[in-house]
Amino acid sequence: MAPRPVQVNIKARDHLAVGRFWAEALGWNVFRPGATTYVGPGEGFAWPDPVAVGIDVVPVPEPKGPAKNRLHLDLATTSAAHQAELVDRLLALGATPVDVGQGDVPWTVLADPEGNEFCVLEPREVYRDTGPIAALVVDCADPRAMARFWGEAVDWTLREVNDDHAVLRSTRAGGPYLDFYRTPEPKTVPDRVHLDLLPYPGDDKEAEAERLRALGARDLDIGQGDVPWTCLTDPEGHEFCVLAPS
Repeated sequence: MAPRPVQVNIKARDHLAVGRFWAEALGWNVFRPGATTYVGPGEGFAWPDPVAVGIDVVPVPEPKGPAKNRLHLDLATTSAAHQAELVDRLLALGATPVDVGQGDVPWTVLADPEGNEFCVLEPREVYRDTGPIAALVVDCADPRAMARFWGEAVDWTLREVNDDHAVLRSTRAGGPYLDFYRTPEPKTVPDRVHLDLLPYPGDDKEAEAERLRALGARDLDIGQGDVPWTCLTDPEGHEFCVLAPS
């Protein structure tokens, strides 16, 4: 069975502070299973969550550069009042307004304390059952090509595809969507945010990585050395990792 997205990996100079921000933003909790800061729902640490896609904040020495991340989170709201309250609360937690050329739109674009962009959406019926993260949004040049790759790469179902937009989602009840939007800007630098995929128990990580290479993924060397996960990029260069089943 194809692996499933289990967490969004965010690089940060202060992983504890960024982890606390995202926990407060989402109403989740902070856990520290190792050298990283994991943010997920529930009172006790249980990984992977059967529905939610968690956040793993990984310490790095370098600050974020000026380039916009190619992957960002969209946060769900249930009413106009909820959207306004959430934006105010996030600003108080250390978020900052960001202009990415969005113009006059009904959602609000912010950045976390280390500059990682995200959006607080206006209420949308389609996101009523996602939980606090409505969607994982990826900028891309060719949504149809991304649909072909990611539709085979992960165990989520392709819901919609056209020249401008492709949508995938888990078949389980709840959880976020994975959206690919056509954008004119090319990818120029490594991202601070990427997806981590996890094979199912009993599946072989190396066999999954080889299957992904056959679909068009490429190996990625970011100086990770000898680690239990495999770093790859999709056909447009978006980084992702295949974790070892545990």
